[in-house]
Amino acid sequence: MRRSSIAITATVAAFLLSGCVTTQPDVQADNSALVQQQSANEAAFYQGLKRKVAIARFSNETEYAKGAFYDRDNDPLGKQALDILSSRLASSGKFILLERADVDLIEKELSYSGRSEQAEKVGADYLIVGSVTQFGRKNTGETGVFTQTKRQIVEAGVTVRLIDVATGEIIYSEEGLGEAETEASTIMGFGGQAGYDATLSDKAIGSAISQLVENIINNCMDRPWKSYILSYDSNGMIIAGGAKQGLKEGDTFAVCEKGKRLKNQQTGMYVEIPGKQIGTVKVLSTGTGASASAEYSFVQLVQGYVDQNAIENYEIREVKQ
Repeated sequence: MRRSSIAITATVAAFLLSGCVTTQPDVQADNSALVQQQSANEAAFYQGLKRKVAIARFSNETEYAKGAFYDRDNDPLGKQALDILSSRLASSGKFILLERADVDLIEKELSYSGRSEQAEKVGADYLIVGSVTQFGRKNTGETGVFTQTKRQIVEAGVTVRLIDVATGEIIYSEEGLGEAETEASTIMGFGGQAGYDATLSDKAIGSAISQLVENIINNCMDRPWKSYILSYDSNGMIIAGGAKQGLKEGDTFAVCEKGKRLKNQQTGMYVEIPGKQIGTVKVLSTGTGASASAEYSFVQLVQGYVDQNAIENYEIREVKQ
């Protein structure tokens, strides 16, 4: 009888000791930290040409947090998604990001400093339009004889469209889905309690956006970088773009005639017919500017002919290897 009592006591003690341990696995399907680290590593080594990208809007199309006092222009979920996407693209080092959502704040700051001019308007090569199309939180649990497990799960869906500004064509569209969860377990009433975890929302949206970032980057970078001739006279030729856009001494680019823009009667859209290459230029040096849009480079025409009186008819293009 004494041995049976000892055995029962030992069993109960084991349960009590194990009940003091709370299992809280890492958030599932959230690789945003890894993606950010990889992007930072790529940005440190990336030396190529940069595209100009603007995020036009990022809206919340779900019913989440849309109460009686909902303000569409100050939706926290949409702004959160926009900030996450901007951070991911910036960390890649492959873009010049242009502000669109909060440009009014920039102009207000200019007025505070006593400057009368408006923020300089710079056109983007590509425009991103996005929305949060799915968002939900649910709690699940399992109850055993001695154990109880509770899970909090957040699911998010994000859709983006990438638009070529020159043609208005949607060149990429996709939806990313992300999920994040946390878990807490108790044994015989002992263990941690699963309180409300607000960070799961951030992690789910970040996970959904991380799935799309690489495709956005690839679709932008697959298209050739373009620039234009600013000046061409006896002092030499100057083109737009400098070190901040990835130009460096010794780079060579194609000089092409501007292509014709023809209206497609079938779709109503304009189709740009690529112009033929008529020459090659080589970068001699890059000039500095207050921003990437204000930089320039001195180039030498090493092959072909360019009419000095009609420089608006040409464009400078990246030569794809």
